[in-house]
Amino acid sequence: MLLPGAREQAGYAALRRRGRRAPAIVGLLALVGLVGGCRTTPVSDPRYRPSENLLEVVAVLRRHVPDDTYRLEPARDFSGRNVYRASLIRLENLERVHADALRAGHMDGVIAFSKARALERLRAFSLAAQYYRRAAELEEALAPEALSSAATCDSLAEAAAAGFDLGRPRRPEDPDPPRDPDGVIQAFDRRMGLLEGLETQHRADHYRAVIQEEQERADLARARFFVASRRILPDGNVRALGELQRVIVRHRESKNANQHLLELADLYAALATEYAEEHPPEGMAFDPPTFQDLVDAASRLYEAVANQDGTPEKLEAARRLEAFLAFTLRVDRDRFSR
Repeated sequence: MLLPGAREQAGYAALRRRGRRAPAIVGLLALVGLVGGCRTTPVSDPRYRPSENLLEVVAVLRRHVPDDTYRLEPARDFSGRNVYRASLIRLENLERVHADALRAGHMDGVIAFSKARALERLRAFSLAAQYYRRAAELEEALAPEALSSAATCDSLAEAAAAGFDLGRPRRPEDPDPPRDPDGVIQAFDRRMGLLEGLETQHRADHYRAVIQEEQERADLARARFFVASRRILPDGNVRALGELQRVIVRHRESKNANQHLLELADLYAALATEYAEEHPPEGMAFDPPTFQDLVDAASRLYEAVANQDGTPEKLEAARRLEAFLAFTLRVDRDRFSR
C-alpha cells in the first residue's frame, strides 16, 4: 500500500508516461492524490459517510462519465443511489468534513470540475457551467476541457429552456406558450434544432448521450402537449396518438422505450373508457367494432411490455392490463349486440 507521498509521485510518473497531451481528467486524478491520506470522522450510517479521499470520488466519476445513459440506466453506487447524485453528495460531505485539510485551496479546481461533471448528468446545466468556469480559473491544467464543457452546458441550458414543458414550473421571465398546434411545433422544432447542432459537435464524446436524452425529453414534452390538449384540438385524439407513436419510433433504443409503449397503451385505454362513457354499451349508439379496435390496441401494447422478462416495467404493464381487461369484461356484459 502506497503512502500519501509515494502515491503522489506514482500519479505524476503515470502522467509523464501518458505525455503532456493526456486528457484533463488524468491530470485531475494525479492532483487529487495530495489529499489521499485524509480520513473521515465516524457517522451513524457508513454507507453515506464522506469518502476516504478525493481520489475515490473522482475515480468513480471518471469511470462513469462515458456511460451511455440514453440506452442504459445510470449506474448506482454501493448504497443504491444514482452514481452522479451520490458523487455530488460525497464531494459536498468531503468539503465539510475535511475543511481544514482543504483550506489551502489546492484542490478547489479539482472539486469544482468534479461537481460540474456530476451536475451535467443531473440536468443542472447552468450550475454545471458555473462550476466548470470556476475550475478553469483555479486549475490551469483543467482550463481547456473545463471551458469547452462550460460552453456545451450553456447550449444545453438554452435548449432545455426553449419551447415549453407542461411539467415544468413557469417562471415570470418565460414567454407565454403558443396556443395553436403550429406554434407548438415551431417552438419544439427550435429546441430540437439547437440539440441537433450540439449532437453534430459531440458525436464522439460523453455529451452525445446527454444530448440524446434531451432530444427524447423534447419529443416527449411535445407529445404530452397534444395528449393534454386532445379534447380541444380538431382531430385531437388522432394527433395525440400520432405524436406518441412518433416518440416510440424515434427513441426505440432508449432505456425508456417500454415507458413510451405504456404511455401509448394508457392513451388507447383512456379512449376506450371515454368511448364507453359517451356511448353506453347497453345503448343502440354503441359500436362494438370501434370499441374493440381500441381494446385490441391497448391490450397488445400492454402485453408487449408485460412479456419482456427482466424489465422493471413488466409487472407494471401486467397490472395495468389486468385492470383494463376487468373494465372490458364489464362492458361486454352490458353491451347491446346487433
